[in-house]
Amino acid sequence: MSNLTSLTLKAALAGLADKSFSSVELTQAHIEAVAAAKPLNAYVLETPEKALDMAAASDARRAKGQAGVLDGAPLGIKDLFCTEGVRTTACSNILGNFVPTYESTITSNLWRDGAVMLGKLNLDEFAMGSSNETSAFGPVVNPWRAEGSDARLTPGGSSGGSATAVAADLCLGATATDTGGSIRQPAAFTGTVGIKPTYGRCSRWGVVAFASSLDQAGPIAKTVEDAAILLKSMSGHDAKDSTSLDIAVPDFPSFVGKSVKGLRIGIPKEYRVDGMPAEIEQLWEKGIAWLKDAGCEIVEVSLPHTKYALPAYYIVAPAEASSNLARYDGMRYGLRVEGANLTETYEKTRAAGFGTEVKRRIMIGSYVLSAGYYDAYYVKALKVRRRIADDFDQAFQKVDALLTPTAPSAAFALGENADDPVAMYLNDIFTVTVNLAGLPGMSIPAGLDHKGLPLGLQLIGKALDEGTLFSLGGAIEKAADFRAKPTRWW
Repeated sequence: MSNLTSLTLKAALAGLADKSFSSVELTQAHIEAVAAAKPLNAYVLETPEKALDMAAASDARRAKGQAGVLDGAPLGIKDLFCTEGVRTTACSNILGNFVPTYESTITSNLWRDGAVMLGKLNLDEFAMGSSNETSAFGPVVNPWRAEGSDARLTPGGSSGGSATAVAADLCLGATATDTGGSIRQPAAFTGTVGIKPTYGRCSRWGVVAFASSLDQAGPIAKTVEDAAILLKSMSGHDAKDSTSLDIAVPDFPSFVGKSVKGLRIGIPKEYRVDGMPAEIEQLWEKGIAWLKDAGCEIVEVSLPHTKYALPAYYIVAPAEASSNLARYDGMRYGLRVEGANLTETYEKTRAAGFGTEVKRRIMIGSYVLSAGYYDAYYVKALKVRRRIADDFDQAFQKVDALLTPTAPSAAFALGENADDPVAMYLNDIFTVTVNLAGLPGMSIPAGLDHKGLPLGLQLIGKALDEGTLFSLGGAIEKAADFRAKPTRWW
């Protein structure tokens, strides 16, 4: 493969600026890398012709001195973002060959700044999953392998295609979404950086909905600074999204490298859970030591309602999903299976179009919203959600950010938890609280386990304080000096 694909986003943009190579050359190198990486199943649709056209247009702009901040950078787009004229499926059979006539706000922002689209990336169906095994296009394979094993590993979910593509140098960065950890957990499993910004920081318009009060888009990238560059382009107010925040977008890259001396970092005692591998605990202690060495003050804090977060999440998220997915009925777009009458057409279409996990969550959601159970489950979960947010509010009166593990394990084998949905849901134990409270969270690769697989540390920040996370993330990145890459086997 060309050395061009191993560049960070920042280095690639610098090379384009000083004319070391053209966007067409950079894009062609990535197209060839994607074509050679079919066993990873990261892309569900490649758009090489479109990419080269966008790259040529970028080179023309640069020649005229009109280059944008991302001009010429080849990116992968999670197949949850609607792309005008390019098939968008949410990796579900029910959307069939749906081709949007409009562009999501986030991808519009990226194209505005000159980015190039390599194609659409695989994900768990409708972003429902923690292992990228529920996709109608088959599972994504993690480019990492455990030492001494050829077992195929999960890249995490739902943004497994995004994480694998970045880790395997199949793009310079990727869009992703996070409803309960779907940016941060895949980042941890693949040795990449992922940030879920504050709810409302990035527009949800044109992003296929899973759970509207929890969904938030963000980037997966090779470095903390690359993630900051991408998030700056992705963010901004959007009048088409009623939950979009009308606030200025900070210069996120400027926070990377800033001193973190004097910042108070909270260590929530509730995140020390039974059965957590010793390696995760040891990495957490290393992270604490790194931030101490950087001048931070470490403070133990309590988030007492953490133990209720996972059950509350798996009531709220399916409830919202059952409502959002009611629109897929075979009437207006996507799959349609004819029945003897209207009701039978609905039933057959949805039975054929949705996968097992999506059906499970629709049924859970319909149950908790039904008469007789609404107050017992859904209303109670909303009250717990408020208490979880209050816990964070109280903690942030004492500290500037929190440090926790990202996931309770390294990447596991594909199929290992496929028949145990509860075990799969437990992968989100350290991440769902952030979505329930609407806060920003970031995963930074910080070490390897005894099998040589990546492990991540998570930073949780105050609402709209992504800048502090980028400063702290940069400090952890520098101290960890994580340079490991997966050995190419595909």
